Amino acid sequence: MKALFESTEFILLLIFGTYLFGQWVFKKTKIALFHPLIISIAIIIAFLKITDIDYLTFEHGAQFVNFMLGPSIVALGYVLYEQISYLKGNVTSIMLSIFVGSVVGILSVILLARLTGADEILIYSLEPKSVTTAIAISISSQSGGDVSLTAVIVVFCGILGSIIGPPILKLLGIKSSVAKGLAMGASAHSVGTAKAMEMGMIEGALSGLAIGLMGVMTALLIPIVHQIL
Repeated sequence: MKALFESTEFILLLIFGTYLFGQWVFKKTKIALFHPLIISIAIIIAFLKITDIDYLTFEHGAQFVNFMLGPSIVALGYVLYEQISYLKGNVTSIMLSIFVGSVVGILSVILLARLTGADEILIYSLEPKSVTTAIAISISSQSGGDVSLTAVIVVFCGILGSIIGPPILKLLGIKSSVAKGLAMGASAHSVGTAKAMEMGMIEGALSGLAIGLMGVMTALLIPIVHQIL
Protein backbone atom coordinates (compact mmCIF):
# COMPACT_ATOMS: atom_id res chain seq x y z
CA MET A 1 0.00 0.00 0.00
CA LYS A 2 2.86 2.38 0.82
CA ALA A 3 4.28 1.86 -2.67
CA LEU A 4 0.97 3.12 -4.06
CA PHE A 5 1.03 6.18 -1.82
CA GLU A 6 4.59 6.98 -2.93
CA SER A 7 3.78 6.73 -6.66
CA THR A 8 3.84 9.87 -8.77
CA GLU A 9 0.26 9.35 -9.90
CA PHE A 10 -1.07 9.14 -6.35
CA ILE A 11 0.94 12.14 -5.16
CA LEU A 12 -0.37 14.28 -8.04
CA LEU A 13 -3.91 13.08 -7.28
CA LEU A 14 -3.34 14.02 -3.63
CA ILE A 15 -2.14 17.51 -4.52
CA PHE A 16 -4.91 18.36 -6.97
CA GLY A 17 -7.58 16.56 -4.97
CA THR A 18 -6.83 18.35 -1.70
CA TYR A 19 -6.70 21.72 -3.44
CA LEU A 20 -10.03 21.17 -5.18
CA PHE A 21 -11.49 20.03 -1.86
CA GLY A 22 -10.09 23.20 -0.27
CA GLN A 23 -11.74 25.32 -2.94
CA TRP A 24 -15.07 23.59 -2.31
CA VAL A 25 -14.82 24.16 1.45
CA PHE A 26 -13.84 27.81 0.99
CA LYS A 27 -16.73 28.49 -1.39
CA LYS A 28 -19.16 26.85 1.02
CA THR A 29 -17.95 28.53 4.20
CA LYS A 30 -16.48 31.84 2.95
CA ILE A 31 -14.21 31.70 6.01
CA ALA A 32 -10.74 33.19 5.38
CA LEU A 33 -9.08 30.57 7.60
CA PHE A 34 -10.30 27.89 5.18
CA HIS A 35 -8.24 29.18 2.26
CA PRO A 36 -7.71 26.35 -0.29
CA LEU A 37 -3.94 26.41 0.16
CA ILE A 38 -4.20 26.18 3.95
CA ILE A 39 -6.54 23.20 3.74
CA SER A 40 -4.43 21.51 1.06
CA ILE A 41 -1.18 21.96 3.00
CA ALA A 42 -2.75 20.74 6.25
CA ILE A 43 -4.19 17.59 4.67
CA ILE A 44 -0.98 16.75 2.81
CA ILE A 45 1.18 17.20 5.93
CA ALA A 46 -1.19 15.02 7.97
CA PHE A 47 -1.23 12.37 5.23
CA LEU A 48 2.58 12.27 4.97
CA LYS A 49 2.86 11.93 8.75
CA ILE A 50 0.27 9.17 8.98
CA THR A 51 1.71 7.15 6.09
CA ASP A 52 5.33 7.87 7.12
CA ILE A 53 6.26 9.17 3.65
CA ASP A 54 9.32 11.41 3.70
CA TYR A 55 9.30 14.81 2.04
CA LEU A 56 11.93 13.92 -0.58
CA THR A 57 9.66 11.16 -1.89
CA PHE A 58 6.73 13.56 -2.00
CA GLU A 59 8.86 16.20 -3.75
CA HIS A 60 9.94 13.67 -6.38
CA GLY A 61 6.33 12.74 -7.06
CA ALA A 62 5.35 16.39 -7.32
CA GLN A 63 7.94 17.23 -10.00
CA PHE A 64 5.23 17.75 -12.61
CA VAL A 65 3.74 20.56 -10.51
CA ASN A 66 7.19 22.17 -10.19
CA PHE A 67 7.72 21.79 -13.94
CA MET A 68 4.45 23.62 -14.65
CA LEU A 69 5.72 26.69 -12.80
CA GLY A 70 7.78 27.57 -15.89
CA PRO A 71 4.87 27.56 -18.37
CA SER A 72 2.75 29.46 -15.86
CA ILE A 73 5.32 32.27 -15.76
CA VAL A 74 5.35 32.34 -19.57
CA ALA A 75 1.56 32.56 -19.50
CA LEU A 76 1.77 35.59 -17.20
CA GLY A 77 4.20 37.16 -19.66
CA TYR A 78 1.69 36.68 -22.47
CA VAL A 79 -1.06 38.25 -20.37
CA LEU A 80 1.25 41.20 -19.69
CA TYR A 81 1.99 41.53 -23.41
CA GLU A 82 -1.75 41.76 -24.10
CA GLN A 83 -2.02 44.60 -21.57
CA ILE A 84 1.19 46.35 -22.70
CA SER A 85 -0.71 49.56 -23.42
CA TYR A 86 -1.17 50.10 -19.68
CA LEU A 87 2.60 50.25 -19.22
CA LYS A 88 3.04 53.18 -21.60
CA GLY A 89 3.34 56.38 -19.63
CA ASN A 90 3.32 54.50 -16.32
CA VAL A 91 6.87 53.15 -16.23
CA THR A 92 8.14 55.74 -13.74
CA SER A 93 5.18 55.35 -11.39
CA ILE A 94 5.39 51.54 -11.60
CA MET A 95 9.11 51.46 -10.78
CA LEU A 96 8.66 53.97 -7.96
CA SER A 97 5.81 51.91 -6.52
CA ILE A 98 7.87 48.74 -6.56
CA PHE A 99 10.86 50.54 -5.02
CA VAL A 100 8.74 51.93 -2.18
CA GLY A 101 7.05 48.56 -1.67
CA SER A 102 10.39 46.78 -1.47
CA VAL A 103 11.88 49.32 0.96
CA VAL A 104 8.82 49.19 3.22
CA GLY A 105 8.80 45.38 3.12
CA ILE A 106 12.45 45.17 4.18
CA LEU A 107 12.50 47.98 6.76
CA SER A 108 9.25 46.88 8.43
CA VAL A 109 10.80 43.49 9.17
CA ILE A 110 14.07 44.95 10.47
CA LEU A 111 12.46 47.59 12.69
CA LEU A 112 9.81 45.29 14.18
CA ALA A 113 12.33 42.52 14.76
CA ARG A 114 14.77 44.81 16.53
CA LEU A 115 12.02 46.37 18.64
CA THR A 116 11.01 42.90 19.81
CA GLY A 117 14.60 41.75 20.36
CA ALA A 118 14.67 39.16 17.57
CA ASP A 119 18.04 37.80 16.47
CA GLU A 120 19.72 38.47 13.16
CA ILE A 121 18.92 35.04 11.72
CA LEU A 122 15.21 35.71 12.10
CA ILE A 123 15.60 39.09 10.41
CA TYR A 124 17.48 37.56 7.47
CA SER A 125 14.81 34.88 7.18
CA LEU A 126 11.89 37.32 7.12
CA GLU A 127 13.31 40.12 4.97
CA PRO A 128 12.35 38.57 1.61
CA LYS A 129 8.80 37.71 2.77
CA SER A 130 7.19 39.72 -0.04
CA VAL A 131 8.90 38.03 -2.99
CA THR A 132 8.14 34.69 -4.61
CA THR A 133 9.46 31.56 -2.89
CA ALA A 134 12.35 30.66 -5.22
CA ILE A 135 13.86 34.16 -5.05
CA ALA A 136 13.13 34.52 -1.32
CA ILE A 137 14.95 31.28 -0.49
CA SER A 138 17.99 32.37 -2.51
CA ILE A 139 18.09 35.79 -0.81
CA SER A 140 17.64 34.25 2.64
CA SER A 141 20.38 31.69 2.03
CA GLN A 142 22.89 34.33 0.89
CA SER A 143 22.06 36.57 3.87
CA GLY A 144 22.44 33.76 6.41
CA GLY A 145 18.77 33.14 7.17
CA ASP A 146 16.84 29.93 7.75
CA VAL A 147 15.47 28.96 4.31
CA SER A 148 12.84 26.63 5.78
CA LEU A 149 11.41 29.46 7.86
CA THR A 150 11.60 31.78 4.86
CA ALA A 151 9.58 29.36 2.72
CA VAL A 152 6.87 29.07 5.37
CA ILE A 153 6.64 32.83 5.89
CA VAL A 154 6.49 33.53 2.13
CA VAL A 155 3.58 31.13 1.71
CA PHE A 156 1.85 32.61 4.76
CA CYS A 157 2.27 36.18 3.45
CA GLY A 158 0.94 35.14 0.05
CA ILE A 159 -2.17 33.56 1.54
CA LEU A 160 -2.74 36.45 3.95
CA GLY A 161 -2.26 39.03 1.21
CA SER A 162 -4.68 37.27 -1.13
CA ILE A 163 -7.31 37.23 1.61
CA ILE A 164 -7.06 40.74 3.05
CA GLY A 165 -5.64 42.54 -0.02
CA PRO A 166 -8.88 43.07 -2.00
CA PRO A 167 -10.91 44.30 1.04
CA ILE A 168 -8.15 46.73 1.99
CA LEU A 169 -7.94 48.10 -1.56
CA LYS A 170 -11.71 48.54 -1.56
CA LEU A 171 -11.64 50.20 1.87
CA LEU A 172 -8.97 52.65 0.69
CA GLY A 173 -10.98 53.47 -2.42
CA ILE A 174 -8.31 52.27 -4.86
CA LYS A 175 -10.01 52.06 -8.26
CA SER A 176 -7.02 51.92 -10.62
CA SER A 177 -6.57 48.42 -12.05
CA VAL A 178 -2.84 49.09 -12.43
CA ALA A 179 -2.50 50.07 -8.77
CA LYS A 180 -4.49 47.05 -7.61
CA GLY A 181 -2.37 44.67 -9.65
CA LEU A 182 0.92 46.16 -8.46
CA ALA A 183 -0.23 46.09 -4.83
CA MET A 184 -1.29 42.43 -4.99
CA GLY A 185 1.88 41.27 -6.76
CA ALA A 186 4.25 43.32 -4.60
CA SER A 187 2.73 42.22 -1.30
CA ALA A 188 1.48 38.68 -1.96
CA HIS A 189 3.58 37.50 -4.97
CA SER A 190 2.22 34.43 -6.81
CA VAL A 191 -0.74 33.71 -4.52
CA GLY A 192 -1.73 37.36 -4.73
CA THR A 193 -1.36 37.23 -8.50
CA ALA A 194 -3.78 34.31 -8.66
CA LYS A 195 -6.27 36.45 -6.77
CA ALA A 196 -5.50 39.45 -8.99
CA MET A 197 -6.34 37.34 -12.06
CA GLU A 198 -9.80 36.84 -10.55
CA MET A 199 -10.12 40.62 -10.17
CA GLY A 200 -9.37 41.27 -13.86
CA MET A 201 -6.87 40.75 -16.68
CA ILE A 202 -5.19 44.12 -16.12
CA GLU A 203 -4.79 43.43 -12.40
CA GLY A 204 -3.40 39.97 -13.14
CA ALA A 205 -0.94 41.21 -15.75
CA LEU A 206 0.44 44.00 -13.55
CA SER A 207 0.59 41.70 -10.56
CA GLY A 208 2.70 39.26 -12.57
CA LEU A 209 5.01 42.12 -13.53
CA ALA A 210 5.26 43.16 -9.88
CA ILE A 211 6.45 39.68 -8.89
CA GLY A 212 9.52 39.90 -11.12
CA LEU A 213 10.33 43.53 -10.34
CA MET A 214 9.85 43.00 -6.61
CA GLY A 215 12.21 40.05 -6.65
CA VAL A 216 14.96 41.98 -8.44
CA MET A 217 14.48 45.12 -6.35
CA THR A 218 14.50 43.24 -3.05
CA ALA A 219 17.60 41.25 -4.00
CA LEU A 220 19.42 44.50 -4.83
CA LEU A 221 18.23 46.49 -1.81
CA ILE A 222 18.76 43.99 1.03
CA PRO A 223 22.62 44.08 0.85
CA ILE A 224 22.50 47.89 0.69
CA VAL A 225 20.16 48.09 3.70
CA HIS A 226 22.44 45.76 5.66
CA GLN A 227 25.42 48.05 5.03
CA ILE A 228 23.48 51.14 6.10
CA LEU A 229 21.81 49.63 9.18
